[in-house]
Amino acid sequence: MGPSSGAPGTELATLGGGCFWCTEAVFAELRGVEEVLPGYAGGRTKNPSYEEVCTGTTGHAEVIQVRFRPTEVAYRDLLRVFFTVHDPTTKDRQGGDVGTQYRSIILWHSEAQQRAAEEIRLEVEGRHLWSRSIVTELAPFTVFYPAEEYHRNYFALHPERAYCQMIIAPKVAKFRKQYLEQLRAPAA
Repeated sequence: MGPSSGAPGTELATLGGGCFWCTEAVFAELRGVEEVLPGYAGGRTKNPSYEEVCTGTTGHAEVIQVRFRPTEVAYRDLLRVFFTVHDPTTKDRQGGDVGTQYRSIILWHSEAQQRAAEEIRLEVEGRHLWSRSIVTELAPFTVFYPAEEYHRNYFALHPERAYCQMIIAPKVAKFRKQYLEQLRAPAA
């Protein structure tokens, strides 16, 4: 069951911070997160493929849809993590990944999420975590298209791949160090 199907006691967050392999790997480790699903949102093309999104012509961003329990992790805390695990100051790029599909975007699901996104963006700006201004797009959520199966749990399934070792692993390590208290308990 994907996050878009919802579950009692859970909410959805839809976030784009560059490559969805990176953001999925981080958010999957947060306590209170039920499921993270990579996909595409924020564009015009219906049912896009990865190859179509990569052209930059669909308007979609690579995003993750996070199903979480707000009694265990607040939406605002998800956003604080979001703003620290990717560079929200670069328009249409994250590191070597360039194109509108890699833009920083928060797709809000309610007016409360919209207000929270606006407030947390201002909070992060005010804390000067980044040397440049935040360019993260805020937009209403419309539709989410799950990514192809081979994108799901990519880091967990392919830790030996160069991209995982060079790009994702350092982000995950930094995240673990910074958010140690918010990590889910290790599996027994």
